[in-house]
Amino acid sequence: MLSSLQDHGQRQKLSIVNSSSVSASVSVKKELKKLGKGKRSQFGVYGRMLALAAHALAEGQNKREPKDLWHEPVIPASSWRPCADQRSWEPNGGNNGYLVVTANGGMNQQRVAVCNAVVLARLLNATLVVPRFMYSSVWRDVSQFSDIYQEEYFINYLTPDIRIVKELPNELQSLDLEAIHSVVTDVDIPKESKPSFYLKNILPILLRNRVVHLLGFGNRLAFDPLTFQLQRLRCRCNFHALQFTPKIQQTGALLLQRLRKHAAQPGPLDNYLVGPHKDSVVKEKGVRSAKASKYLALHLRFEIDMVAHSLCEFGGGEQERQELEAFREIHFPALTLLQKTTKLPSPAELRSEGLCPLAPEEAVLMLAALGFNRKTHIFVAGAQIYGGTQRLAALNTLYPYLVTKENLLSAAELEPFKNFSSQLAALDFIGCTAADAFAMTDSGSQLSSLVSGYRIYYGGGKMPTIRPNKRRLAAIFMKNSTIEWKVFEQRIRKAVRQTKHVQSRPKGRSVYRYPRCKECMCTTD
Repeated sequence: MLSSLQDHGQRQKLSIVNSSSVSASVSVKKELKKLGKGKRSQFGVYGRMLALAAHALAEGQNKREPKDLWHEPVIPASSWRPCADQRSWEPNGGNNGYLVVTANGGMNQQRVAVCNAVVLARLLNATLVVPRFMYSSVWRDVSQFSDIYQEEYFINYLTPDIRIVKELPNELQSLDLEAIHSVVTDVDIPKESKPSFYLKNILPILLRNRVVHLLGFGNRLAFDPLTFQLQRLRCRCNFHALQFTPKIQQTGALLLQRLRKHAAQPGPLDNYLVGPHKDSVVKEKGVRSAKASKYLALHLRFEIDMVAHSLCEFGGGEQERQELEAFREIHFPALTLLQKTTKLPSPAELRSEGLCPLAPEEAVLMLAALGFNRKTHIFVAGAQIYGGTQRLAALNTLYPYLVTKENLLSAAELEPFKNFSSQLAALDFIGCTAADAFAMTDSGSQLSSLVSGYRIYYGGGKMPTIRPNKRRLAAIFMKNSTIEWKVFEQRIRKAVRQTKHVQSRPKGRSVYRYPRCKECMCTTD
């Protein structure tokens, strides 16, 4: 009798759970259907797949997530430890003259340029003037080095390596650098030039004029070949010398506090990201609260500059094509000219080669297929997503616990950063780097590269990053009109799992993204 009652109770419980799952699935499907009916559906060709994802998420809300979602392969990953702070050379006097650098791009491109400039200063035995940041018509930010990073800390930390000053000496400030041919633009320097290029072409200018200005400097120094100590200096700059300003650290700590909610202790990377403000991330002592929230950070590199520059199509039809073409004509005139004079790959060919950034609806399908349940707390990083809130509709509908810095921080808290896109990007950097898991949608993104590298360097093998192979994903997404959810799920998981293996830096690849190399990290093997 008791057994019969227990069976009946279990069946009733399962019935309630199944009823709840069906109800949730129907509700989400209705919402997706309603959102997809607008004049300009933001779901492109993925309406069917999103409905399948909604059903899978509703059915799986009481299932356990796959074990590897929130973990790295711990044993091989934890055998690497940071050691770029170790030095084995004497300070450089900077006796050959002064190196002035104006870095282009946004906050992340500028960060790379700064560390490349540090290495060049050592290579050329030059005194580095604190780098300047170029104003960009895309980013529209007037922030300079000291608005983002702690200038004194940067100078003092690198003093054992190079000489750094805040300004040129008075006798050099009055010089017309263009007139004496001391201005070298990014057009004059091939991308990823070897050290020999700088010794042959830049050093003579420095010796002759005592000053050289690299204007629009960015990704202009190769990763190989470079001597052990110069490569280590590059890592030392990125992972140790660049500390965000107290204003950014304080607001970053507030962001982490609201993301984690009930954390009893700082996260493993908090000290490196927010410094002395790390303790403000945790709950007050003696206050009893619920379990701390773990969260996934998702970097949607889907701003209009990326979308336009990719030359891909994203389901917006003629209106989208006109918008992106107009943007390219203003901000990427060289690309527009290339389109008119050269036969370029079609949008379909670009997509099949994995050269298109993942759209928000593709990103949400990936997350659902990987097994992140509907209750997952997701922090979405990025500036203004192309298509606005409508473009995030599917992501918001399938994952209701989705937040951005804009809705975690009040208008008053964000006011000091208003119109400063690089400083806002620094907050995204903190939110992504400190996350329990991080998912990128475009492997070419500098933010994603820097975040994943930082997580490797300081994470101790406990900070997983999802790095989708877009070429493999494109082949799977192309079958969206016929593929069944279980098959889709299996293929996505296999494609992503293959990118999670622990590897040393491949030759010629970025130490900022792949710091597992003898120059940056040491192994216990």
